[in-house]
Parts: sequence; structure tokens; C-alpha cells
Amino acid sequence: MHVIFMGTPDFSVPVLEALVDAGHEVAAVYCQPPRPAGRGKKDRPTPVHARAVELGLEVRHPVSLKTSEAQEEFAALNADIAVVVAYGLILPQVILDAPTKGCLNIHASLLPRWRGAAPIHRAIMAGDAETGICIMQMEAGLDTGPVLLREGTAIGEEETTAQLHDRLSEMGASLIVTALRHLDGLSPDVQPVEGVTYASKIDKAEARIDWSRPAVEVDRQIRGLSPFPGAWSELKGQRVKVLASRLAEGQGEPGEVLAENLTIACGSGAVELLRLQRAGKGAQDREIFLRGFAMKPGDSF
Repeated sequence: MHVIFMGTPDFSVPVLEALVDAGHEVAAVYCQPPRPAGRGKKDRPTPVHARAVELGLEVRHPVSLKTSEAQEEFAALNADIAVVVAYGLILPQVILDAPTKGCLNIHASLLPRWRGAAPIHRAIMAGDAETGICIMQMEAGLDTGPVLLREGTAIGEEETTAQLHDRLSEMGASLIVTALRHLDGLSPDVQPVEGVTYASKIDKAEARIDWSRPAVEVDRQIRGLSPFPGAWSELKGQRVKVLASRLAEGQGEPGEVLAENLTIACGSGAVELLRLQRAGKGAQDREIFLRGFAMKPGDSF
């Protein structure tokens, strides 16, 4: 097929690669513009931009798709279909209608649950047992279109957003190739009204750990916000991010260190901290962290 690809972050890269590997002709790649990053604040291309250049594909990064110029340039590609995954711009109706077969979105949840910006984070933070990928025919509404294909997967008891992100990215890449291969034979499944939830964008204010909450909620917060923005707490006057955890046995004052393996008491139950990061330092497994930051039972966050 003659395909327009629209995506921006790391999550989108395996999808672009899968389309190329499957033999589809990628007419152009649309992504967010390069933005200042790093210590020098030099413009850095997005992950999709960088990979598209390596693949020898044309890259476009308009600031908006609402201008007549951008819309005419898009239509002039005469695409059969557009594949959209974590692009970052709203697609006006004229853009949605331009490809012969419309626009397909790869969404990282089992719609209608977790429409919106942060479905992976929210699924873990809510304690969902399962999530997945939906291939959706795009409409003007936020993730409201009919679903053409879906595939579920269990969320691991200790899985972080980073780990689930990578698994779902690969699932999406595989599923879109299947969808395009069988597109004419797929029946759109209209989303039910019941069960709609919205995955609002993660606010950094959600990241501070409240140890008085039940351990199960603290554990979900830690895993759901890993690696970004990273759940954090103050320890000996320093801000420390906690990037991996699991539920543990124990009871004590909220925030109290119960054991040398960094089992921490919560409002009820306890969590065992597995990976941490001090301000200005890299992430470290618990054993390495403790070598430079000794903790003992009775200490507290």
C-alpha cells in the first residue's frame, strides 16, 4: 500500500520499521518538529524523525495541520491509507478524509477503556489485570472510532510502564501489518458507550509518594510512573525516585524502613524497593544504591 506514517516518540518507531519491512511504500513520515534538548539545548529530531532519515524516507514536521497549505501537501501524496501512532497533533476532518481508505490509529489500550494521552500509565496505576492494542478507524472524536482489530495481554505483577510500553509497541507493529494485509475483510466494531474511561495526561504533582496509602496503591504508583516522571520521596533530605517495586510482607509506621532489602511500610502492608535514582545520578538497582546510600531498619522516608 501507499502509506503515510504519522508518529513521533520511541513507541512509534517499531511500527514504522514494520511497515517498511512488510513492503509498504511509505510516501512520507509526519512527526513533531525537532525541539531543544540536552545541555546545549540544540534542536534534536524526534525518534521517528531520526529513524525515518536512516531509512531514507521523506520527513515532514508541520507545526499544524489546520492550514490549507499543510492540508494540500498531505492530499497531494495520494495515499491509500495513513497509519497514526502517538503522533501528537489533532487531525482535522479534511486530513482524515484525504487517504482513500482513511486513517488508522494504533492505540495502547482495550478501547473504550483508557481513551486519551496516557493509557499505559493509567492501566498500571489503576491495577488493571489486562491491557492491549486496538487498531481503530479514526474519527474526529478522541479515540472514539470503530475498532478493526484488538489484541489483549496480561499486565505483569511487577511490570513497569517502561516494560509494558515496549511490549505494546511491538504488538502494535505486528497488529497493524496484519490489519493492512486483511483490511478489506475486516468489520468495524463500534465502541460501546459503557466502559468508557479517559487516560488523562500525567501530572508531575501525582509523582510524590504518600506512604500512608495502602501498599498496593503505592506499588502501582511506582510502577505506573516509571520511568517518567518517576514516583519520588525525600530521603535524608534528598529527593529519590523509585523506579521499580513489588509488594512485600510487613507493617510499621508509613515510610519506615522495615528491612535491609528496602522493605518500606505503607498505610497498610509494605513494598520492597528494587530500583532507585538519586537527584543528578543514574538509575541503580537496589544493591548498588545501598552501597552509596546506606539504609537500615528504623530509618524512614
